Amino acid sequence: MEVQEFEKELRKKTEQVEDVLKKYQPEETGLQHTVIEAMNYSLLAGGKRLRPILMQETFEMCGGKGEIVEPFLAAIEMIHTYSLVHDDLPAMDNDEYRRGRHTTWYVYGDAMGILAGDGLLNYAFETALRAFGMCSGDGELMQRVALALFTLARKAGIHGMIGGQAADIQAEGQEDPVTEEQLLFIHENKTAALIQASMMIGAILAGASEAEVRQIEKCAYNIGVAFQIQDDILDVVGDSRELGKPVGSDAQNHKQTYVTIKGLDTAREAVESLSGEAVEILEGFDGRHAFLEQLVLMLINRQK
Repeated sequence: MEVQEFEKELRKKTEQVEDVLKKYQPEETGLQHTVIEAMNYSLLAGGKRLRPILMQETFEMCGGKGEIVEPFLAAIEMIHTYSLVHDDLPAMDNDEYRRGRHTTWYVYGDAMGILAGDGLLNYAFETALRAFGMCSGDGELMQRVALALFTLARKAGIHGMIGGQAADIQAEGQEDPVTEEQLLFIHENKTAALIQASMMIGAILAGASEAEVRQIEKCAYNIGVAFQIQDDILDVVGDSRELGKPVGSDAQNHKQTYVTIKGLDTAREAVESLSGEAVEILEGFDGRHAFLEQLVLMLINRQK
């Protein structure tokens, strides 16, 4: 697929996700309308919508058809968005801007920012649960939806993203240097877990076998970890104009990264190895995956 064709297709798929989010966004009514407004302010603030796209593409690659995946497309983006809302809070990263505009807590106050994140997390599961109403009495499909819900909950929780975030906070406060084992745990859970959830749910809803789902989980692990290592590399060698943020911040903050622990050359080799294995796994599936492969390589090998 040519670059221009790929970019055109990516824009189209991003717009389709935007339409799904608008379809499932909560209505801003009642005495609680302010927190719902804050939720929608965060949810519809733009972004690449990569997790829903990865879910949709994996669903189709594994032979999935129909709209059963739609509530989960919205749910995964709601969970990703809530994590960003909480990351921006004064008690966490204390960021005032995201995606070119003020962060949620800065606009609505930190208390409402906390509640907006909480609201998005809860509403994500309320949204995903709507998939049961689309099963039309199909027992097998209902089992798939139940497994998809379990996967979403686990990968977003203490055994996934939240666990990774907690380990990251603890690592920043420890006196001893961060170990490679700690760092990979953080990358796997803080970054890769929601990518795993996205792709695994797509496969599960499509009716993929348990073995195929495990392969997709491994592929998504590689994507997430390689993505984060590439982020570490760009902090050292990236162009601040392309990145849209200053480079070298990790070194200035004395933050241990894969690059500081293993060195730049080894980090680059790890990205190449992980991305190569991820694409090899995708090539083992019969369904169409040319766009998905290109998307994975774009994510991992990005320069900004």
